[in-house]
Amino acid sequence: MSRSSDLAALAALLADDTRARFCLALLDGRAWTASELAAHATVAASTASEHLGRLIGGGLLVERRQGRHRYVQLAGPREAELIEGLVAHLEPRGQRPATLRTSRAAEALARGRTCYDHLAGRLGVALTDALTDRGLLDRTAGFALTTAGVEWLTGPLAVAPEDLRGRRPLAKECLDWTERRSHLAGLAGARLCERLLARGWVKRIGTQRAVTVTPEGTDALRLLLDLDPASLS
Repeated sequence: MSRSSDLAALAALLADDTRARFCLALLDGRAWTASELAAHATVAASTASEHLGRLIGGGLLVERRQGRHRYVQLAGPREAELIEGLVAHLEPRGQRPATLRTSRAAEALARGRTCYDHLAGRLGVALTDALTDRGLLDRTAGFALTTAGVEWLTGPLAVAPEDLRGRRPLAKECLDWTERRSHLAGLAGARLCERLLARGWVKRIGTQRAVTVTPEGTDALRLLLDLDPASLS
């Protein structure tokens, strides 16, 4: 197949509302069952299975089995960044959400959410800005974690040095689709999100990928980064 045919085939995978809903839901970084995704997209189990088969066959998703249970998730960070990047290119919608519930859900996602394995929304952008202001992240030519940034992650946040080494970039720029600005991705972004969740400073809310800063997290972020989470509301 030519590269143009490959690109057309990839685009066709997302040229369906149900498959697009599945991929957006899986941006929370977790593995979902087919029945959970079917309920999320309000489609029949047989329909969900057919769409998941196409997404797995096309390489956007991977299947994992545990006992009798079958789970699916995004194939990796590259696929997550592809989805998030496409959403960032969409024009903001002008109409108001149809219900109070959808309005609150949209606001929660805009305030703070996971973008696969790192933090996004106003929280993700504010953390990125705070890291930059303190000299932990250098943004003069792309995104680069400074020596002080590495020491900060391995010191106060207790990230193991070996967890900052791998095939992925240490720091990577990811365009935030709600803020229209960049937030931190890459290994550093993933480890930061991981530690904040593990310490209970940030917690997931609801069934979507929205997150919120806890009272303990508010105190910690003020101390470590001079960041006031109240300003994100």
